Amino acid sequence: MKITSYGAARGVTGSKHLLEIGGKHLLLDCGLFQGKRDESAKRNRSLGFDVERIDAVVLSHAHIDHSGLMPLLAKLGYRGNVYSTPATRDLCAIMLLDSAHIQQRDAEWLSKKQMQFVAPPYTAEDAQEIMRRFISVPYNLRFPVLPDVFITFHDAGHVLGSAMVEVEYAENGHWKRFIFSGDIGRRNMSIVEDPWEPRDADVVMMESTYGSRDHGPVEAMEGRLADIINETHARGGKVIIPSFALERAQEVIYALKVLERKGAIPKIPVYVDSPLTVNITEVFRLHTESFDTEFRELMQTNGDPFQLDYIRYIRNREQSMELNDLKGPAIIISASGMCEFGRIVHHLRNNISDPKNTILIVGYQAQHTLGRRIVERQREVRIFGVPREVRAQVRVMNEFSAHAGRSELIDFGARFKNRAERLILVHGEDESLNALKEGLESAGVSGIAIQEEGITLEV
Repeated sequence: MKITSYGAARGVTGSKHLLEIGGKHLLLDCGLFQGKRDESAKRNRSLGFDVERIDAVVLSHAHIDHSGLMPLLAKLGYRGNVYSTPATRDLCAIMLLDSAHIQQRDAEWLSKKQMQFVAPPYTAEDAQEIMRRFISVPYNLRFPVLPDVFITFHDAGHVLGSAMVEVEYAENGHWKRFIFSGDIGRRNMSIVEDPWEPRDADVVMMESTYGSRDHGPVEAMEGRLADIINETHARGGKVIIPSFALERAQEVIYALKVLERKGAIPKIPVYVDSPLTVNITEVFRLHTESFDTEFRELMQTNGDPFQLDYIRYIRNREQSMELNDLKGPAIIISASGMCEFGRIVHHLRNNISDPKNTILIVGYQAQHTLGRRIVERQREVRIFGVPREVRAQVRVMNEFSAHAGRSELIDFGARFKNRAERLILVHGEDESLNALKEGLESAGVSGIAIQEEGITLEV
């Protein structure tokens, strides 16, 4: 088998990994690149490989850095199958269309700036075309995708519908097993099941996002969140939460519900200002089969987990604009998670310079994004091209992260000690990749490689 990565190699976005097995080509993920605007615009207009080579596509989950260039496949002529879990398929039906609209608006902005027409990387029609190619397959069902190539999805415990991909294939008369981790979730999170624990494989490709650091304990999450809300409320300020529309927003909303029921926070209005988040939350309600047992039991006693006493889900632009004039304490949850697009950028523009407010970061912020600059607590950031002084409090809660931390990643990789011939690290920045490699080697794991973009690795 040959493996070539065209994204998420020495980086955390644009996941695309091409497997060549017996002369056939299987693409794992096809994600959008996120980073510097000019680099993103360039990289998201091509895939780096010929679409005609692709015989099948397998999607690990719906996060846009793993799925966001799927419509480009259709635009470039791909007409094969796309395999995913049912929840991932339903989420992509919403998220890819939303991404297409964002690409269209961004292209219109660039056209005005450059005073010449700039076409978007893909359109809503391309998103609809690729959705026609999806085949939904539940967890733990072994199914064929190519001659002598079988796939099984296992719950990755990362987001709704997320999967680790087990690939069984025949090579030189022998059957082998390859595992693609996708994004590995954390144990004991409040909504989805804990991640699958594989024990055996010939080759493993695993993510490394938090390979250099651990998160705070899940058990401390509610207390820290309550402290931040209460402190900001006492100042008369707002808590602005940039959040990924998928999973992170739902985790935050559910944590707020728990705090509300305990009386641990004051009666404070909560605004979910993201049509995408609203739509995704509806998909969550359809896929209770993906919830863990404890969460399902809590639903039976506490009712709708995403409905608070003082919550308002906002869809239209006029209602969103009304929040600009909002006075007094409030919590505003809005997309996108890395603060690069969407309504959150407007809320940051309006609130980032007020010391009464808190900017609460609850997810990973990639290099060269506005979110990363805020996490770095730069004194001044540019929003819509205008310098804004950062005077609001900046708080970071990695407890909400849906990614496994360093210790959990080492535990995952160490399972393959003396069992896997190669362990390939992807989806991490250099610091995380190098730290995880050292940690795994200290645990006795051998045959570790850090994947390089565009370089074919034969295993």
